[in-house]
Amino acid sequence: MFLFLAAVAAGACSTSSNHAVLRQARDQNVLLVTIDTLRADALGCDGGPAHTPNIDRLAGAGARFTFAHAHTVVTLPSHASILTGEYPFQHRVRDNSGYRLPAGTETIATRLHNAGFATGAFVAAAPLDARYGLTPGFDLYDGRFDDGNGGASFTLAERPAPIVVARAMTWIQTQTRPWFAWVHVYEPHAPYRPPPPFDTQYAAQPYYGEVAAVDRALGPLFEIAARSPRSTVIVLTGDHGEALGDHGETTHGLFAYESTLHVPLIVAQTIGSAPAANGQSAGARGFVSDAPVRHVDILPTILDMLGMQAAADLPGHSLRTDADLTGAADRPSYFEAMSAMLDYGGAPLTGVLVGREKYLNLPIPELYDLASDPGEHRNLIDRPDAAARRRVFEARLSAFAAGVPGAPRAEDADAAARLRSLGYLSPGAAPKASYTEADDPKRLANIDRQLHEAVALGENGQLPDAIAGYKRALAERPGLTAAARHLAFAYWRVGDAPNAIGALQAARGSAPEDAGLSVQLATYLGAVGRRNEAIALLETAARGGTDMDALNALGLAYASVGRTADALGAFNASLRLDPDNAATHENIGAIQLDAGRPDNARTEFARAIELNPRSAQAHGGLALALMKQNDRVGAVGEWKKAVAIDPADFDALYNVGVQLARDGQTAEARRYLEQFARTAPPATYGRELRNVAALLHQQQ
Repeated sequence: MFLFLAAVAAGACSTSSNHAVLRQARDQNVLLVTIDTLRADALGCDGGPAHTPNIDRLAGAGARFTFAHAHTVVTLPSHASILTGEYPFQHRVRDNSGYRLPAGTETIATRLHNAGFATGAFVAAAPLDARYGLTPGFDLYDGRFDDGNGGASFTLAERPAPIVVARAMTWIQTQTRPWFAWVHVYEPHAPYRPPPPFDTQYAAQPYYGEVAAVDRALGPLFEIAARSPRSTVIVLTGDHGEALGDHGETTHGLFAYESTLHVPLIVAQTIGSAPAANGQSAGARGFVSDAPVRHVDILPTILDMLGMQAAADLPGHSLRTDADLTGAADRPSYFEAMSAMLDYGGAPLTGVLVGREKYLNLPIPELYDLASDPGEHRNLIDRPDAAARRRVFEARLSAFAAGVPGAPRAEDADAAARLRSLGYLSPGAAPKASYTEADDPKRLANIDRQLHEAVALGENGQLPDAIAGYKRALAERPGLTAAARHLAFAYWRVGDAPNAIGALQAARGSAPEDAGLSVQLATYLGAVGRRNEAIALLETAARGGTDMDALNALGLAYASVGRTADALGAFNASLRLDPDNAATHENIGAIQLDAGRPDNARTEFARAIELNPRSAQAHGGLALALMKQNDRVGAVGEWKKAVAIDPADFDALYNVGVQLARDGQTAEARRYLEQFARTAPPATYGRELRNVAALLHQQQ
């Protein structure tokens, strides 16, 4: 059993008890655990149906906050708030797709790295891919999901909790100085598929089965932290909750009711080799606080426990002592949900929570007293005595000066596909000058349900049904570019290029400035040989040099028509925006290789591998460059790495088999050649399959 400093005197468990025994010391480790999509009422310690003994034990010896809230209801912006201590409108990440944490933003990782801590991040799913800007300050950011498979495989869109935890534990066990580890687990995000034995134990409630499975996976991580010679501060929270049908919402993102905004928050501390503070003994009961606390309070709390000061302009407060909780009920908490606006052209949802009162600023506004109505079933906005309260809340909300999100950037095809495989839509609607009741998210719930059902159908291979679903959504809300883009993608997957192109061209009529739509349309036009049309579209989308994905697509289009210098110009412009984009370095490497400059190509592919070691394409490109330099041994080694990463990299599979055969390594060559013969698609690799058949015949 792991041991903790007690949060209160032995035998006490009260919201009024002093919990100031959380030790303040510089030489502690920090473990931040974020559980994706974790409802506040899911854990056993919160009275939930999931069996969570490890988390319950953590809560039982730490400080458990029963009224903690996120500031948004989707993964990336919520984690940005946790790591920066800022509201979404401050750090400017407003959705999972199309936004990046601005360079130079200070986070808990940058603070602790500069203070001498070893820093590691271990994330489980594509919404937190390294491309989104959360990497600064981390010595290791184990979270690249752009594995270079060209969008054909979504196997790295998420990783099971045991894998993420194992990678974190391996890293933690090698550290010799104080460390900060952020561990993100993606269960219990939809689809809910708990592993045995939880699949049968929770057959009627699979969401809670995934919560229980996560608890089991986290147990060894807590044990490792407890065995450290130093004390370890452990903070556990959810990034947001899950509706599970509440208010007509299936999952999360559209609304900001308590089922998706209210989250667990636990702060605990292992004993390590340090003496227990204030005479407290292990095994004492933990502290439970009903005070309103927020995600923006996490960073100040961690820094306070390390004896460090948070920036004075941050909105959060430390939660380490009773004194810190004084006045918490009067601190307003801002929240938002922008999916209705960004995906559907609906109204942005913003709101403020003060004490137990909650106000949602919408075309159809809502006001709730959560003390008497925690399920938000009675909207008080039209009560005669609510007018004054509404004015107070409107003033509080106005004081944040939050504003609406800026236009999202287009994501490249791989990133969009990985997010789509997890059920997320791509932003596809321009903001409006004003919104009516028809734009209220409550009026868009049916559209949201239809589109998410269509996405799920598409990912399950039921493409005709998905196409029908997208068309129904477009009929109900014309001009919905998110639906048009998904419809086009579904048409493309079934081989119907004319309808795919037609759907996008129709959508451009209402959204001609949508760069993501233009990039997708240009990609399809180029693929069917209409390259000049594609280039014209991309030149417009890339004008100004601020859209990295449009620049990359333009570079590829230029390369397809032999405009090498223009292609390199576009790729280099993209690198000025993101110097650490592995795919761009791969593209430049391919251009240099085609231009007969293997030295330059080798440099670019090596850089791509440095940035993304799991890119099969980068290893395969480096192999070709090495062959041009007559380094056959090095080339074979790189092709082997490419095949190990992606067994469906048929070019690498063919090349390594043929080269080994030419070098007389018959037995090893045969293994690769037979694998190629079994798996390569004849329509694409007919000539190569005939060559392999001849080689295998010669070896008999």
